Amino acid sequence: MKLQQILSQVRRCDNDYKLIKSGDRIAVGLSGGKDSLALLHALAAYRRFCPANFSLDAVVIDAGTGADFSPLIPMCEKLDVPLHIVKTEIAAIVFEARKEKNPCSLCAKMRRGALDNKLNELGCNVLALGHNADDMVETFLLGMLYEGRLNTLQPKSYLDRSGITLIRPLLYVREKDTAAFVRDNGIPVIENPCPANGFTERETMKGVIRTLCEVTPDAFERMHSAITHTERANLPHRPIGDND
Repeated sequence: MKLQQILSQVRRCDNDYKLIKSGDRIAVGLSGGKDSLALLHALAAYRRFCPANFSLDAVVIDAGTGADFSPLIPMCEKLDVPLHIVKTEIAAIVFEARKEKNPCSLCAKMRRGALDNKLNELGCNVLALGHNADDMVETFLLGMLYEGRLNTLQPKSYLDRSGITLIRPLLYVREKDTAAFVRDNGIPVIENPCPANGFTERETMKGVIRTLCEVTPDAFERMHSAITHTERANLPHRPIGDND
C-alpha cells in the first residue's frame, strides 16, 4: 500500500468536509497504532500541496501501561514533525485505584482530557484523530443496536469546552489499508498492552460486519456510502404541532 493511495482519500475527505483551514496548528493524537501512524504520514505529506497552510505536531498520551514509544522519536524526526510524549498515571487510576469493570469509557475520557490540556499548552487549535471508515460503520451499528439511535463519528466538530476543533481525515480509508500501509513501509507499530484490548463491544461489531459481508460481499461499502450520503436518507419524521 503506497502513501499516495491513503493521501488521495485524505484529500477527498478534506475537500468534502473542509477539515483544514490556513493557519491551523494541527496535533495528531498519536497512539502508535496503525491508524494514527498512517494519519501522521499522510498529513505530513499533505502539508506540501494542501491549499491551506498548516503546521503539524504529534502528541502521545502515555497511559502508563508499559508501552515503549521510543521508536516514534526517529520516525517523527524524519517526518519533520515535533513529537510530544505526555506521561500519565491513567492505567493505575483505571485498573488499580478504580478497578473499573468497563474501563474503556473512563480511560478514553482521561486520555482526552490529557490531550486537550497538552494541545492548549502547545497552542494547537485542531486535534486530528485516526478513526477510519471501519470505525465509522462500527460506531453507527453500535449506536443503532445498543442505544437505539442513528449516530456515527463526525468528520469535523467543534468542542466548546476545550475550544479545539476535532477532525478525522481517515474516514474514507479502510482499516485494512492502514494496516497494509504500515506493513509495506516498515513503520514501527507500538503494541497495545492494555488489559482490555480486544474485549470490547466494537470488536463484536467487527464480527457482525464480517458476517454481513459473507451474505452480501459489498455490505460494508453500501453501509459506508449510506452514512456519508445523508441526502439519500428517507426516514420517517413525526409532524410538529397540531395539524388538525
